[in-house]
Amino acid sequence: MQLSDFNFDLPDELIARYPLDTRSASRLLHLDQQGQYHDCHFTDIFDLLDAGDLLILNDTKVMKARLKGKRATGGAVEVLVERMQDKFIAHCHIKASNSPKAGAELFIGDDEVKVTVQGRHENLFIVEFSQPILDVLDQYGALPIPPYFNREAEAIDTERYQTVFNDPTKLASVAAPTASLHFDQDLLEKLTAKGIQKSFVTLHVGAGTFLPVRTTDIQNHIMHSEWCDVPEQTVELIRQTKARGNKVITVGTTATRAIESAAQAHGGTLAAWTGDTQIFIYPGYDFKVVDRLITNFHLPESTLLMLVSALSNRDNILQAYHHAVEAKYRFFSYGDAMLVDKIKP
Repeated sequence: MQLSDFNFDLPDELIARYPLDTRSASRLLHLDQQGQYHDCHFTDIFDLLDAGDLLILNDTKVMKARLKGKRATGGAVEVLVERMQDKFIAHCHIKASNSPKAGAELFIGDDEVKVTVQGRHENLFIVEFSQPILDVLDQYGALPIPPYFNREAEAIDTERYQTVFNDPTKLASVAAPTASLHFDQDLLEKLTAKGIQKSFVTLHVGAGTFLPVRTTDIQNHIMHSEWCDVPEQTVELIRQTKARGNKVITVGTTATRAIESAAQAHGGTLAAWTGDTQIFIYPGYDFKVVDRLITNFHLPESTLLMLVSALSNRDNILQAYHHAVEAKYRFFSYGDAMLVDKIKP
């Protein structure tokens, strides 16, 4: 299967660079089991889900992971904390005029925080902070909003680039689980009152989610690694949901990858699991758990578009995307949403 099979034309003006005034005011394109699409509003999710269904949400929180600083010589640098190893050591992306070598010292703020480069791990730098990393991020960091926003993070992003149900103890992502951004507290309460359950997984989203696929044959692509946790409580709720004939709906590709990784780790049978996942879901993948997916519109030729295409099929997805472009749906992180049903065999 070729990378070009997942290409489509997207006008720049359809990229949503700011959120709507209200989280749940987005549009929703429903792609059903027969591959037919239907124009809806996101609040119609209330009628599209049944009592007894189960929503799986990613409760990670986005760090203010982007730091601006300088070298000892004065040259500008940017440090993006990808993953914390402990209180002081992290794996980071570093942008600089020249790649820093082991032993190089960088400075954040008014030279108050020293960052020492220890070495490399694959495409990341291993660095040691002179102060606790989370304290440094809180004082000097900026939210790492997606590159296609083509702007710096602003005050509105502080609230709107986080989910309303994020767990403050799980502050470790460098990108939001954006399908969840459509849910406000009022809508969640209405869904609960209808009898629609929710449960949580954690997947700390890495900057690799924005990396392009660089192989012509997608099967040669190597996915980035992300840490996730699927707790026993969520697994048990999924078992109960399946047993009574209801649907499991993952909210976002991150929740989908977490759940399917847990099943894959146990030979196809879902069980509680914690670990690093590099699962790559593309057409031909046999979903073990997920019945339906709530997701945003994704970039051309992205692994996220491939995942969505695996749940329905590539032709259905591309036809729906063509319609979304013509109907001027808003794309990407602050854009509109889809409800994709697993296609009937």
